[in-house]
Amino acid sequence: MEQLTFFERETSQPLADRMRPESLDEFAGQQHLIGPGKVLRRIIESDRVSSMIFWGPPGVGKTTLAHIIASTTHSSFITFSAVTSGVKDIRAVMQKAEENRRFGEKTIVFVDEIHRFNKAQQDAFLPFVEKGSIVLIGATTENPSFEINSALLSRCRVFVLKALGADDIIWLLKRALSSPKGFGNQNIEISDDMLEMIAGFANGDARSALSTLEMAVLNGDVDSNGDITVNREVLEQCISKKSLLYDKHGEEHYNLISALHKSMRNSDPDAAVYWLARMLEAGEDPLYVARRIVRFASEDVGMADPRALEIAVAAYQASHFIGMPECSVNLTQAVVYMSLAPKSNAMENAYFAARDDALEHLAEPVPMNIRNAPTKLMKDLGYGDGYIYAHDTKDKIAAMQCLPDSLAGREYYRPTEQGLESRYKERLEQIKKWKKDHTK
Repeated sequence: MEQLTFFERETSQPLADRMRPESLDEFAGQQHLIGPGKVLRRIIESDRVSSMIFWGPPGVGKTTLAHIIASTTHSSFITFSAVTSGVKDIRAVMQKAEENRRFGEKTIVFVDEIHRFNKAQQDAFLPFVEKGSIVLIGATTENPSFEINSALLSRCRVFVLKALGADDIIWLLKRALSSPKGFGNQNIEISDDMLEMIAGFANGDARSALSTLEMAVLNGDVDSNGDITVNREVLEQCISKKSLLYDKHGEEHYNLISALHKSMRNSDPDAAVYWLARMLEAGEDPLYVARRIVRFASEDVGMADPRALEIAVAAYQASHFIGMPECSVNLTQAVVYMSLAPKSNAMENAYFAARDDALEHLAEPVPMNIRNAPTKLMKDLGYGDGYIYAHDTKDKIAAMQCLPDSLAGREYYRPTEQGLESRYKERLEQIKKWKKDHTK
């Protein structure tokens, strides 16, 4: 059997693995946590690690930080995969950790993608974290407030890791080009402009940036001396399919729909169309976007432009009929319309105010005059007494109380002066004046 040299074994690993930092000084980014004197750095260097959760987007160093903790603390270190480990596996390791504790040895358990553990699996850690048998370090791309049991989360400190900046990524790339662990033993010619292109493509993900650099180098032009030149055409081929930062079931899903909604609310069609494109090109269900626009039409436009709801429903139907990619233009039309439409949140305010009263006065009886009386018994009991059929009156309106006595005179719909709603405000004021004048 042919035996590989040490160098061959090293370079057979992906570049991202070879360049994994082994100390905090080699770590890129997160200076708000591991910069000189910062809290996480002090915790690691003083070997006072307590249970914690690393929350951040992919490729920012969550797993790397766990490995650095493993190498710098005096603890037994165990790695769990939330994908392959069950409750039985967890309990077996926890028992071993409990034995280690009795002999004075600390055990750090690292759980990658801890949000993938179900409640039973997360609960299996809880008693051992409480007793101090283990120090739990979890890594997640999802908001821990939603994905981690509150009891477990309350016993962990959450550290938020941020997407790496372009400067951090470029520093990593240059380090990979110069380090013997990377391409330091080869002569690689690649311009700073192309490194900036890779950094932009990576979108804050160090692993993605290093993988892209590796692909570009492996496909570069090699001259007779073995020197490699990466040209722009090769690099453009490597990044021709940009993976957008998006998870249809994760936090970024809600961040982007929030960005779309708030851009329309702020009457910014350019921003709204951009966020729409971000969602659709990342694979979002167009019907989901359409449903959110339908909601927006009443929540943020309402009677200021009643046609907004028609436009939104039409966009939903068009998206249902033809699907992606053709329906993107229908959704764009709806998004631009909503952005330019006059705004009123009177519909939402009216409902929430009425909802609060409805919840507080659940037992309020329906006034007798507007009760239905389909049977003689109900008529004899007074159901419908005093009801006035508005269509039979001269003004097509009656001075008749329709709210319960305890809520009489309550106002929920308060129209604004925006767009067409000013007309409805004027009409409502006329109605209220008429009722006041005709009330005995």
